[in-house]
Amino acid sequence: MEIKDWKSGGRDVTVGSHRVFVHDTGPSDKPALVMLHGYPTSSHDFHLVLPALAEHYRVVVHDHIGFGLSSKPKDYSYSIMEQADVALMVWRELGIESASIVAHDYGTSVGTEILARWTLGFRPIELKTIVFCNGSMHIELANLRIIQRLLLSRFGDITAKFTNRRIFDRNMRKLWHDDSNLSDNELAIMWELLNHDDGLAVFPQITHYLSDRRKFWNRWIGALKAGELPTAFVWGTEDPVVGGDVAQLHHDETPNSQLRLLENVGHYPMIEAPDRWVEAVLDVL
Repeated sequence: MEIKDWKSGGRDVTVGSHRVFVHDTGPSDKPALVMLHGYPTSSHDFHLVLPALAEHYRVVVHDHIGFGLSSKPKDYSYSIMEQADVALMVWRELGIESASIVAHDYGTSVGTEILARWTLGFRPIELKTIVFCNGSMHIELANLRIIQRLLLSRFGDITAKFTNRRIFDRNMRKLWHDDSNLSDNELAIMWELLNHDDGLAVFPQITHYLSDRRKFWNRWIGALKAGELPTAFVWGTEDPVVGGDVAQLHHDETPNSQLRLLENVGHYPMIEAPDRWVEAVLDVL
C-alpha cells in the first residue's frame, strides 16, 4: 500500500493542540481492537494485517505524536506518559468504550503505562485483553542498536542529521530474520514516513523513550506481574533486540498469560510473517 492510499484511508483527530493520524476500519458495532505501533516507524506497520483483523474487529491504529503522519512538534516532551494520554484521548474521541490492545515495540511501553493505570483503578475505557509483541519492557535485556545508543547520547542531534536512507535500510534489515521478506518499497515507505514533516529533527527526542523504560521499570513490570488483565505475548523468536527468551520471561512473570512464539521471525512479525502473526493474535484474543 502506497502512502497516498494509506493517508486517504485515514483521517486526522485533534488532541489538544496536536494532529493525530488515525486509521479506523469500522464499523462501530464490532468489538474494538486498538493497536500501538513501534519505533521508529508508524501505524503503516500494520497495513498487511488490517484486512484479516477487520473481518473480526473494528481495528483502530494511530501514529504516535512524532511519528508517521501525526504532528511532530519540536517543543514536546515525547514522554511515554503523554503518548498514553494521546492514545486514550484518540480512542475516546472515536467513541470507543471498550477494547483489546495489541502493542508492538515502542507501543508496548505505551501499553504497559495504560495497563499500570488500569491496575491502579484509572479505567477511562474497559480493557478486555492486552497483547504485547516484540518489545523491550525489560530494557536491561534489550540489545540496543548502535544508532539508538548514539541518538540517546550527546551526539543525538548530529546522528539524526547524518542519518540517511542507506543507514536506515541497513539497520532495518538487521531486524529481520529473513530480510528477503522486507521489500525495497516497504523500506521506502518507512523512510518517507520517518522524514515526513521534518521527522528527523525530533528523532533524538523520541528515542529518549528508552530512558522512560528505565525510569518507570518498576511501575510497568509491576503492572505485568499484578496480572489484573488478560495478557498475551506474540513474539518473533529471532528478534536480535529482544528474542524469544525475553518473551518467555514476560510470560513466566505475568500470571495466567498466554504465549505464542513465532519461530524464524524477527522484530517485525506483522510484516515478515503477517499470516502467522494474525493467526496467533486472533488465537490469543
